[in-house]
Amino acid sequence: MFRDFKYLIAYVLPVSAYVAVLWQGWWSFSSVVLAFAIIPLMEQAIGGSARNLTEAEEAIKAASPRFDLMLYLNLPLLFGLLWLYFTAMTSGGLGWLETVGMTLSVGITVGSLGINVGHELGHRQTLHETLMAKMLLTTALYTHFNIEHNRGHHRWVATDQDPSSARPGEGIYRFWLRSVTGTYAKAWHLENDRLRKAGQAVFSLRNEMIWFQLAHLAYLSLVWWQFGWRGVGFAVAVAVLGFLLLESVNYIEHYGLRRKRLASGVYETVTPRHSWNSNHELGRIFLYELTRHSDHHFKATRKYQVLRHFDESPQLPHGYPASILMALVPPLWFRVMDGKVQRMKG
Repeated sequence: MFRDFKYLIAYVLPVSAYVAVLWQGWWSFSSVVLAFAIIPLMEQAIGGSARNLTEAEEAIKAASPRFDLMLYLNLPLLFGLLWLYFTAMTSGGLGWLETVGMTLSVGITVGSLGINVGHELGHRQTLHETLMAKMLLTTALYTHFNIEHNRGHHRWVATDQDPSSARPGEGIYRFWLRSVTGTYAKAWHLENDRLRKAGQAVFSLRNEMIWFQLAHLAYLSLVWWQFGWRGVGFAVAVAVLGFLLLESVNYIEHYGLRRKRLASGVYETVTPRHSWNSNHELGRIFLYELTRHSDHHFKATRKYQVLRHFDESPQLPHGYPASILMALVPPLWFRVMDGKVQRMKG
């Protein structure tokens, strides 16, 4: 039972962002140091585990509500953090170093809580969980992710038809541009296509993409009402940082991996070989097992606490945070990863 509460460690990240906003000064970079220095170093020291739960353990954990509650608590944590951040940023008296540090810290938290937790809840079937997912994604101005990821990415992953699957030899900065614009356009296409097949008007309030744009407008309007245009600027800044963190994760998760096209013209079934994984324990906890990505694609509705390791899944040489840092230096990334990609093709 006590092992169930290991995911409480994930709250250290939003707490570090609260420290950044409340203590300021050099503490403004708390989340940056935690996410991209402390965690990578600890992951290298601690290592990982390929252990899977037994069937009995999996059944118990899958049914336990405590794992869901740990996700739900991220909602008030994130919105409380944003309120404090906007208040601090619009009150005056901050130096440029504090402004940069606090914005980076909150942006990282928007990416990890707003998008990552929103992603987990977005695969659930209950109304309250899907609503919470959309509320979290709104903080990153990325609610279209709920449509494109569920109906697009999971269908076309590891093919050139998926804007979220990085191609062999594609650098992360080019990928950011292609994925950010491509997923947004594809979300509109998927939703419009759904309505046409149902015989309904595309430009109507039945179109969820229209509701998403209204939600973004409402969110930014609320920020403007309370904090003015300066607050809106910072809301957009942390949203951009949040979704670029997501796209960086997308980049390392599927880089260079491709499904074969069969003689019939369809792609082979998605297998554990089509996602890069990491069993580094700390990254698994902080990202709610996102790093066991192959099992997520095998069954998207499987809850985070019961995701499994597969021996055939390709493994990243480092955990997710260190891999993102490596990807930000494309020559280094290509040097380390392209050989691994070639071996996966063989």
